[in-house]
Amino acid sequence: MQTLPMSRRRALHLLAAGTATLTLPACARSVASAPPPQSAAELLDAIAWRLLELSPTGATGLGLDIGAHAGLRARLGDSSPAGVAKLAETLRADLKAVEAVDAAGLDAATRTSLAVVRSAYRTALDGLALPYGDVAVGGWRNTPYVVIQNVGAYLDTPRFLDADHPVRDAADADAYLARLAQMDAQLDGELARMRAAADHGLIPPDFLLDKTIAQMTSTIADARAGGGGLVTSLTQRTQAIAGQWDRRARAIVADEVVPALERQLAELKRQRALASGAPGMRERPGGSEFYAWALRASTTTPLTADEIHERGQQELAALHARMDPILRSLGYAQGSVGERMSALGADRRFMFADGDPGRAEIMDFIRKHITWIKGQMPRAFRTLVPGNVEVRRLPLAEEPGAPTAYGGAGSIDGSIPGKMWINLRTTELHRKYDLPTLVHHESIPGHVWQGEYANKLPLIRSILAFNAYSEGWALYGEQLADELGAYDDDPVGRLGYLQSIAFRACRMVVDTGLHSRGWSREQAIRFFMEKNGNKRQEVENEVDRYCSWPGQACGYKVGHSEINRQRERAKAELGPAYDLRDFDQAVVDGGNVPLDVLADNITRYIAGSRS
Repeated sequence: MQTLPMSRRRALHLLAAGTATLTLPACARSVASAPPPQSAAELLDAIAWRLLELSPTGATGLGLDIGAHAGLRARLGDSSPAGVAKLAETLRADLKAVEAVDAAGLDAATRTSLAVVRSAYRTALDGLALPYGDVAVGGWRNTPYVVIQNVGAYLDTPRFLDADHPVRDAADADAYLARLAQMDAQLDGELARMRAAADHGLIPPDFLLDKTIAQMTSTIADARAGGGGLVTSLTQRTQAIAGQWDRRARAIVADEVVPALERQLAELKRQRALASGAPGMRERPGGSEFYAWALRASTTTPLTADEIHERGQQELAALHARMDPILRSLGYAQGSVGERMSALGADRRFMFADGDPGRAEIMDFIRKHITWIKGQMPRAFRTLVPGNVEVRRLPLAEEPGAPTAYGGAGSIDGSIPGKMWINLRTTELHRKYDLPTLVHHESIPGHVWQGEYANKLPLIRSILAFNAYSEGWALYGEQLADELGAYDDDPVGRLGYLQSIAFRACRMVVDTGLHSRGWSREQAIRFFMEKNGNKRQEVENEVDRYCSWPGQACGYKVGHSEINRQRERAKAELGPAYDLRDFDQAVVDGGNVPLDVLADNITRYIAGSRS
């Protein structure tokens, strides 16, 4: 493996980062150095802080890098092979401690939290034992490729510094610069893992490398021209703060960040010369094993690729059967559902204007729908959360390789709002009939809304999440919006909602087709377009996302179907005592869990409703 250069400046950066760690209080430095926890609750809290020490940006996102933990605000995580090894070591030690807890006599909430840690840590450790990949701990973004069109510090760190790192005073600005000064080490840590994976025979598909090379080339060009967003984000927010912030940031970007980006770019170009167009994991060394693990991590079930593929076909057919009569009522009676939805998508009445006028229209459209759905929440929940959400356009460098939108909750204290990120590279990505359901998925009652309930749970529960629950809930949020009247006078909007759910059934077919059945990229794109009537501009990036995040797309519909299965069980067992508000409250109050733990939570809710 090639040795990465160690400049005097980088050595000082790393020393500064290490010094920041040493200034942290004992509970933030290392649980191993703290007194042994005396209870399960104390153990869970200590485990959470050990995880946040390895992911300081997570502490910032939750608003926890304050007071005794303020030192975390000046640090980035360690992306190097040594950092990954440290993560695995920490997970093994903490899992052993959790497995040693005697759960007898503990309350249900604590037993659930222990089960969540066991599931997340066991799954992550199995992933970390694979020969390559970037493994999330209680998260959704598992990928074989450390740097690709939608993965890597070249995208994540600028977005994080701009959107989540606060700059309210000189100390915050200094912390920003400290993090910026560690970005070169972060990039080089990724580079070492990219090279190691290539040595193992893992080369990404050529079309993903082409996108990544173009995006990184653009990022480097912006950084050379005055530092790009890494500099302007700080400069704009320090206009009233005395200090040479612009000059210092430009120097770090020019002297350290740009050379590190160039090293990654050179490696990407080297790998491009070795790449093939095969999109799936089946064609890659150890790919079948990686995909089997990725499906388990994504769905929290033992479902096989063949089982998921067949289930996707069945659910797609059932959804299209619901769409057909609505299409006929609108005069679309000829052809398959996919063909008729394509015709609907070409109707100018449902398009937004081109360019910046259309982008402004889309942002206003989203905010209006958020206001409406927030007002409906008392009809679906017993206890309300604020629904603190900000709508933001994705960074320009990220848009070419990003999905249409994504979102999530903000900090625990509400100082950092939840966000709905919208891809506006072209207004052709969106239609007036499909954008409402995207709003409900990403913001309320979807990711932002559910995340605010999770933020009320013990700290470890705000950190750990499960893809099938997270995305299953977001699809259930789309369903709730329909049930609460979003489309009562809008049959075209209901079609957009049903097409969205059907899109997730398509994902089960396409993801497994790509990674276990030898499908081509074009075959996957055509499936969406022909079967479900989706736009090519929309599904090209989607298919590329499935190639870089194997298995992740399968968790959505698996989770959604399970939440509905549990709801039908509650209705059947409770009869007249069933209330939608109580069921929804039980699901969100139970927190983000594997699907077997969700079933246990609903069993307790049913028993409590009977008493």
